[in-house]
Amino acid sequence: MPNDIAYSRKLGPLTPLVGEWEGDVGVDLSYHNKDDWTTETTYFEKASFKPIPMQENGQQTLWGLNYSMTAWRHGEEAMDPFHDEIGFLLWDKVHGEVMRTVVFGRGIAILAGSSAKPDDKVLTFDAAPGQPCYGILQNKYLLERAEIRDFKSNFTINDDGTLSYTSDLMLKLAATGAEMHHTDRNTLRRVKRYHPSAENG
Repeated sequence: MPNDIAYSRKLGPLTPLVGEWEGDVGVDLSYHNKDDWTTETTYFEKASFKPIPMQENGQQTLWGLNYSMTAWRHGEEAMDPFHDEIGFLLWDKVHGEVMRTVVFGRGIAILAGSSAKPDDKVLTFDAAPGQPCYGILQNKYLLERAEIRDFKSNFTINDDGTLSYTSDLMLKLAATGAEMHHTDRNTLRRVKRYHPSAENG
């Protein structure tokens, strides 16, 4: 790319995310259907955020990143991951919005978003089922067994350069008849830069 600094300005608040990251302090709070209990699982995680070409929707211009996040339970790093997601993070400068499109391997797709400014260090992404803009889809089995009622997440760039995130799914569980929060949180450190000069933009 001929001008990484100019490109980084196009990415707005997504700029600090570019690169590859690892985090070893992940905590997943979820319901385990086989054991009929809710418990915490700690995990190690790898994430990558790579710039994509500019997207034009008529008069709308979007700049963004494609990303992936994969997690392994502690002690199972040499085995299959227990969580995998892919998606896009998008920045609409004119309308002051960030968006997160995410697909989970379990058969869930979410488009979430909120307002943001170019220098924001905390980005929030909200979605709810049935919404025409920022909504949630899930496969038939999950809808019947663990209906998603709400989705909230945020990415935070900390003063020390680390990346922290939280993710919260409000679920209605058929097994218990109650609602519960399925939450994930982790803090990651960058282990590889794709465009070192972009940090100066």
